[in-house]
Amino acid sequence: IVITYTKVPKDVVLQQISYGAPGTGKSHRIKKQLEELNVPKGNIFRTTFHPDSDYSSFVGAYKPTMKKQYRYDGKVKAKYYEDDDLAGAKRDDVIIDKVIQYDFVPQTFIKAYTQAYKKPNENVYLIIEEINRGNCAQIFGDLFQLLDRDDNGVSEYPIKADSDLKMYLEGELGKNHDGIKDGELCLPSNLYIWATMNTSDQSLFPIDSAFKRRWDWEYEPIKYENSKWEIEIDGNMYSWTLFQKEVNNRIFEATNSEDKMLGDFFVKPNNNVISEKQFINKVLFYLWNDVCKDGDGDIFKTDDNKDVKFSDLYGENGTDIMLSMMKYLNVALLPEKKEDNEVDNNEDNTTSSNGQERRQYKYTINDSAE
Repeated sequence: IVITYTKVPKDVVLQQISYGAPGTGKSHRIKKQLEELNVPKGNIFRTTFHPDSDYSSFVGAYKPTMKKQYRYDGKVKAKYYEDDDLAGAKRDDVIIDKVIQYDFVPQTFIKAYTQAYKKPNENVYLIIEEINRGNCAQIFGDLFQLLDRDDNGVSEYPIKADSDLKMYLEGELGKNHDGIKDGELCLPSNLYIWATMNTSDQSLFPIDSAFKRRWDWEYEPIKYENSKWEIEIDGNMYSWTLFQKEVNNRIFEATNSEDKMLGDFFVKPNNNVISEKQFINKVLFYLWNDVCKDGDGDIFKTDDNKDVKFSDLYGENGTDIMLSMMKYLNVALLPEKKEDNEVDNNEDNTTSSNGQERRQYKYTINDSAE
């Protein structure tokens, strides 16, 4: 059997990390890419790294699993138990026991790996969210070596699989299959590994340079594109992008870094409106806890230049303080919106040239007076 693998598209990289400030839309970007490539759901495997992630939770390991065990008294075979139409079959003839046995349980990497080899004419995508929130050296282990790909997209340096993994893959793919030939693992050219990285959390688990060089890096900038989003504070409306730009400028001036800036999608509004509760509990809490806790940012002040404590926002005058903060940040109130084709109730009575009274109406269309 001759297996041919899909060629690597020139404009799509095999291993890439999308990085940027929180809320810049890194995961959304990957989602859109997959939609544009029309990737079937069954060919997308997703995982999220975290501090407790390790090799076994990424690759797989032997684990206890629950199985059904059938016992019967000789009158009815176990396989008849599920057959309700079988004449003479009685459920009492079969006894089901639940027993625990140990099996190799594959995790995200091996699931994507076997799928890529089973479907050589289709592209398979392994998506790793928040790759820097886990210890990559611990999680990848010797798989690290597989990330070196040749011009055809195949691993240059195969690695030996341990006995448990080898037995599992031989059961899934076959003993002489390319995916476990000579007991070795080798990434095929149709297996893509894409990841996201939040730069504000890059100190959790630093990624070493040897690991970094095996990836293509794609920066996701802040675009300030959600110009229709508004912040509502006690009925007063403010532009999200104006607030975002002002705060980000202050963050950069204080830290000389873009890592902790507010991304376009940092918060998810309802019908383009960020509620007062969302604004305090998500946006302002992040700014206070992650940016301004050491006195950086010059954000939490009132328009008369008084310092604001985060607890003040939950006090009796919390709303007034937020409104004052907006003044200090030079974020102006948005004008009240007018409905399309709004009719002014004030009517002007004028006299026509023939002396008859005529009534004149004032109205607006798309905010333009007529």
